[in-house]
Amino acid sequence: MSKRRGIGVLAGGDSPEREVSLVSGPHVHEALLRAGHVALLIEIQTLDDLVPRLQDVDVVFNCLHGGSGEDGTVQLLLDVFGIPYAGSGSQACARAMDKSKARSLIASQEIPIARGLSYDGGDLEAFIERAATSIPSPWVAKPTNGGSTIAVSFVETAERLLSEAKAILKRFPSVLIEEYIDGREITVGILEAEGTEITLPVIEIEIPGRLFDYKAKYSEGVAEFVVPAPLDEAVARRAQDVSLRAHRALGCTGFSRVDLRLANNGTPYVLEVNTLPGMTPMSDLPRAAAAIGIDYGRLVEIMLESASKGGE
Repeated sequence: MSKRRGIGVLAGGDSPEREVSLVSGPHVHEALLRAGHVALLIEIQTLDDLVPRLQDVDVVFNCLHGGSGEDGTVQLLLDVFGIPYAGSGSQACARAMDKSKARSLIASQEIPIARGLSYDGGDLEAFIERAATSIPSPWVAKPTNGGSTIAVSFVETAERLLSEAKAILKRFPSVLIEEYIDGREITVGILEAEGTEITLPVIEIEIPGRLFDYKAKYSEGVAEFVVPAPLDEAVARRAQDVSLRAHRALGCTGFSRVDLRLANNGTPYVLEVNTLPGMTPMSDLPRAAAAIGIDYGRLVEIMLESASKGGE
C-alpha cells in the first residue's frame, strides 16, 4: 500500500496475553519502519490509555491479544473514530472471542467441532455433572473468552473437572468443557492477498504433552513446528477447507489463524479461530507465510492492506 502517515501499532493491554502482545507489536512496528512507513508503537496498559494516543493515527495495526483488544471492543472504538484497522471488524472479533457463540456458528455450517458445554452461572456442580455425563472423557477445560492456551487443562476425572472449573472461574467469567480429541495438533493461517482469500500451508505442532499450552507456545525448543505438515494431500486440503469455512462462518476478514485437532480418523476438528494471531518470531502465521515465500515484512504489508477494506 502507499506509505501512509501515522500507522499506529497497538501493543500491551491488560489481558492475560499482554506479554505476547509486547513481543508482537515491536516486531510489526519495526517491519513497517523498514518498509518506509511512518509507524508509531502505541503501548498501552488499559483501554483508557488508547484514545489520547490516537490523534495522529490514520490507520491501526492492532497487536493487542485477548481481552478488549481482540473481543471487538477496540475495533468498535476505532469504528466510532473512523480510523481503519487491519483485520476483522468488531462483530467478527466478538464472535470469535466468545467460544460459545463461535462454536454454535461453526457447528451450524456443519464444520467438525468437538462436543462441548459452556457455563455462565448457576449451579456449578450440576453443570459439571451434566458435562461429565454428556461429553465423553477425557475433557479439556478452558475459559470461554481467552487465548494463548492460558488456564487450559486436560482432565480425566469428574472430580478434577470441578476443581479446574473453579480455578478458571476465579480468573475468567465463564468456562467451557470440551471433549478432548485424540490426534495431532495443527493450525492453518488464512490470508487475503490481492482480493483473494488463501489458506496457508498446514502446520503440525509436535508437543511433549497433551496440550499445546502457553509454555510450549512461547518457550524456545519445547514444541516442534513442521511446515508443511506431513499429511496426505487430501487430508491437508480438507484441513485447509474446514479452516477457511470456519473463518467465513464467523465473518472474519483480512487474516486469521484457525487451530484444529486432527483426529486419528483424519477428521479436522476446529478448536478456535484467532482474529489477531500472534506476530512474534515464533508465531504460526509468519511461519506458514514464510513456507510459501512471504517473508515477515511482506506479510505485515499484506495484513495492513486489509485496513482499507474495513470490517463488519
